[in-house]
Amino acid sequence: MTGKIGTLYGIGVGPGDPDLITLKAVQVLSHIPHLFASGSTKNSYSLAMNIVRRHVNGAGIERLPFPMTRDPQVLQAAWETNARRVLEVLATGVDAAFVTLGDPLTYSTFGYLLKTLKHLCPEVRVVTIPGITSYSAAAALTQTPLTEGEESFVLVSGAEGAARLREMVEHSDNIVMLKTYRNFREIYRTLEEMDLLDRAICISRCGLEGETVVENLRDYHEQPLPYLSMIIIKKKGKGY
Repeated sequence: MTGKIGTLYGIGVGPGDPDLITLKAVQVLSHIPHLFASGSTKNSYSLAMNIVRRHVNGAGIERLPFPMTRDPQVLQAAWETNARRVLEVLATGVDAAFVTLGDPLTYSTFGYLLKTLKHLCPEVRVVTIPGITSYSAAAALTQTPLTEGEESFVLVSGAEGAARLREMVEHSDNIVMLKTYRNFREIYRTLEEMDLLDRAICISRCGLEGETVVENLRDYHEQPLPYLSMIIIKKKGKGY
């Protein structure tokens, strides 16, 4: 690239509640000329974009499609295509922002975009603005301390089932499991086998319409979880 290159801001907009967005994020959004957000190739909706609309002042809004697949070749092609599109905009000399739910570097599409951008154009300037994570908001909602004293805390994905849960329970005092909706029955059975059902709490759609807190997971035994669901597990008990 030649000439002035714009800066990309990776902005975490929080878990869903529009009030849980940082002042720094609002500052940048108020003057940024071009705005990106990821979206599924299957629909045109972006929750992150919906959260920030009231803070955007005339910015061009563009969705970057990311396929919902685990095929590494398909994903790599999508990351490169989207990264090149971002670089096209930055090459005009204007700044841009990529908005994402929660925190940009915690289970976020932005992390993949960032790596791809740096690979394609090492000199590109990126500023990351952290956001409130869904599990921080869920802990606040349920008044559940994630760590106390010398306790340890681990964050784990349930996208591929409960295998990582078994491993992490052995080495941590408290566990937050995200992406639990697809494999909830397997996760439930694992918690039951490990005698942890009464030490777990499920939070769905935290900060959004339809928010639910289930303190007794047995109430959800035969029900599918909403897409945005997590489970907080405290091996020593919930403490209340």
